Amino acid sequence: MNSKDLAKYIEATDGMGKPWLLIQLRLAKLKERRDEMSAEEFNQRRAELHEDLMKLGEWWIGQENEVF
Repeated sequence: MNSKDLAKYIEATDGMGKPWLLIQLRLAKLKERRDEMSAEEFNQRRAELHEDLMKLGEWWIGQENEVF
């Protein structure tokens, strides 16, 4: 799924308040721009995305049925 399709999905499902979807969108956009940046820059930005994802912690505990 490209970033435009993912953005449409996020908007259609009222996903703007779901940080894991926004991280997926950022990752999709990063992948699309991969050819425009050096490997070092790509890996740095990917590491930043991973760090942001890990900051979400265990947000899903207690809402597994709703989220998954």
